[in-house]
Amino acid sequence: MGTAPRWFTDTKDGHSQWYIERFRSMAADGADLAGEARLVDAMLPRGARVLDAGCGPGRLGGYLHTVGHTVVGVDVDPELIAAAEQDHPGPHWLVGDLSDLDLAALGEPEPFDAAVVAGNVLAFVAPDTETQVLTRLRAHLRPDGFAAVGFHTERYDLTSFDQHLTEAGFVLEHRFATWDLRPWRDDADFAVSILRVPPDA
Repeated sequence: MGTAPRWFTDTKDGHSQWYIERFRSMAADGADLAGEARLVDAMLPRGARVLDAGCGPGRLGGYLHTVGHTVVGVDVDPELIAAAEQDHPGPHWLVGDLSDLDLAALGEPEPFDAAVVAGNVLAFVAPDTETQVLTRLRAHLRPDGFAAVGFHTERYDLTSFDQHLTEAGFVLEHRFATWDLRPWRDDADFAVSILRVPPDA
């Protein structure tokens, strides 16, 4: 496998289980955990194929499955994938590193209509693998497909991100300051970017 993501190597023992229980508690308390997924759903026809990249314990892919999409979720952490399988049956949950992602080798050869990359995933990949990760994501999307990417701007410089997405063959189509589509502004501390694969790719 490629260089391990930072969050997989730099977290303390027990962090994954803490993270799982945190979201289980939030769900039990009625917190809205599907906002990012609702945006992606609104951009797709029913029955689309969606890649949940860096899926964690499955909150977004689980929702997208319940509204009729075919979902494949990938995360490098086996504990998070096990939680996704337990809490959100239906999608195909896989352990994998986004930097060398090859879903055809894991039984998912069909291209995807969209990818959701939420939860600061791209801000936590190993340094200097950002273009590589974006390139592997783009390779799994059909022409005219898109990736919805969100992260805090203090964790991943937007100028660098824009360079990386261009190097990976994406086109920046839209940018917002929140997942509920508040307008982008230069002093925003969060960015949601819609990256499009050129239709003639």
